[in-house]
Amino acid sequence: MLTLRQIEVIRAVMVAGTINGAAKLLNVSAPGISRLMKYTEKSLGIRLFDRRHGRYVPAGEASDVFSQINAVYKKVEDLQFTVKRLESGHGSELKIASVPSIANMMVPRAIERIVAKHPGLLIDVDILKIEEALDYLLLEKGEIVAMSYKVDHPSLDCIALARGKLLCITPPDHPLAERGSVSAEDIARYPLIGIDPNDPYGRIMADIFERRGLSYTMPIRARFGTTVCRLVGAGLGIAVIDQFTVAHDAVPGIRLLDIDEPTAFDTYVAVKAERGLSSFAESFIALLRAEMTAVVKPAS
Repeated sequence: MLTLRQIEVIRAVMVAGTINGAAKLLNVSAPGISRLMKYTEKSLGIRLFDRRHGRYVPAGEASDVFSQINAVYKKVEDLQFTVKRLESGHGSELKIASVPSIANMMVPRAIERIVAKHPGLLIDVDILKIEEALDYLLLEKGEIVAMSYKVDHPSLDCIALARGKLLCITPPDHPLAERGSVSAEDIARYPLIGIDPNDPYGRIMADIFERRGLSYTMPIRARFGTTVCRLVGAGLGIAVIDQFTVAHDAVPGIRLLDIDEPTAFDTYVAVKAERGLSSFAESFIALLRAEMTAVVKPAS
């Protein structure tokens, strides 16, 4: 029985007509090709090639063998082509969703990296509020949802991404703008722009004041963190926002200030329990985690 390696070598000799030529095609040594050819002919008990003037010419009695070798090699090439298409993502689609805070900067950067790995992959991205994630996953509209809040549901699993922190953002000319960091008390002295505290994402922002029993005013509310940032940039107030929304200078025209109090929060990818993830979804999760971790722990 011929091995795939023997088939590859026989076909290379057929194409090149010489041992040296076959060795160059396969990027191996000529003596190795010669030894394998002698072993193959001996084990088959037939002569595959006639030697004429230094060239290897297919022997007439082996014509059926060469016909089958060509057919096998064509099948191997077809298999390699199919595998390469799968690797590039051709014919495959990745459906993902994210809450706005992660979708603003982190998700696009992760998508850029997965497209570089799988240029033929089709990607469908949806932006959801946290409460919309349940239907998205349970109805299998997509594979994963990037979350800034852990959802407890028996039909969902949550995979940890990164632990982020909150920042205070101000207009450039605000009294707090030149400070390196601010306290919750400092922030509460000024009108805030924010997200409804009853919203799961808004609760993350409101917790730093509630823990200290601080009252604050929020004359302007917006649904998404990106909108909050634009309103701050317009000089309409200050805000507390997560670091992922404003990473990589995503929002020009604002100042980013650390907050003295602990403000850590965890982010997750939610998936439908007991549903296997595609390799593309697993790759995307790893790339998204890498992007978010780089923001939390920037290279020194």
